[in-house]
Amino acid sequence: MRVTLLTGSNAPDREAILHRTAALLAERVGEIVSRSRIYTSTAWGFSSAEPFANQALTLETSLSPIEVLDAALGVEQLVGRNREQEARDKELSGERYASRIVDVDVMFCDEEVICLPRLQVPHPLLHEREFALEPLCEIMADFRHPLLGRSLKDIYFELKEKR
Repeated sequence: MRVTLLTGSNAPDREAILHRTAALLAERVGEIVSRSRIYTSTAWGFSSAEPFANQALTLETSLSPIEVLDAALGVEQLVGRNREQEARDKELSGERYASRIVDVDVMFCDEEVICLPRLQVPHPLLHEREFALEPLCEIMADFRHPLLGRSLKDIYFELKEKR
């Protein structure tokens, strides 16, 4: 199976963190068959002085989608993500999102649609997130979103036009 992940960080050493995250994902999930360059953007959904770095990765894996999610969460923890601190930060700020050392989201698992309590694929907010679509378009612009039936590049350009 091919899985596509989006990694992100807004830590001061964000690019180094994304390189380490990719290496750990290659060890724990499977071979990286394509990767975007690292893109920088402002925070989405909350205020942050630090910009985000994001990278899209496609990996060939023998893991199930839930096993990929568990491996990704394990990599986040190894790299230093602290969800308890993020929860406190969100509570204090009243915002839905907070800064984080690293984030790994499962965007696609081949062309599957998965609706489980722990995992929704394709990522349910992908079509609203320019910061995710831009690196994804670099490595899979013509890929058709399994639910929307449109290419990622069409979704991306439509979102940019709305902005």
